[in-house]
Amino acid sequence: MSAARDDLADDAGEDPPASSWAGQINMLGQFIRTQRQLAKLSLREMAAMTQVSNAYLSQIERGLHQPSLKVLQAIADALQLSTEQLLAQAGWNTGRNGKAGSDAPSTEDVIRADPRLTPEQRTALISVYRSFVGESSD
Repeated sequence: MSAARDDLADDAGEDPPASSWAGQINMLGQFIRTQRQLAKLSLREMAAMTQVSNAYLSQIERGLHQPSLKVLQAIADALQLSTEQLLAQAGWNTGRNGKAGSDAPSTEDVIRADPRLTPEQRTALISVYRSFVGESSD
């Protein structure tokens, strides 16, 4: 049924439906939860590290709220990730040179979009990819 709504929005020349944005926020929340679990942090521990309530973090992880940039930065710091990685998960273009399609995000986007991978497999594959790219960049 959502495909029908997508078609209607395309035909009317409107912005993409809110459901696609909600899906992106949900994916961001799942990514944050997976990263937190891999770091073996409880919600309360991460709340203390980020100065964000555990209830709000839980809502972010469940895709119920879109976090602000400040909250994303705090979460990234707690999870020892770059803010750019979380911004990319949130669907914001973070290319340093302002051009769409820089190498790292496009590779990571392909990994994230692969329906054959579980969230844990995506996270592991992206981590391995980043470890190789990080060693050879700069």
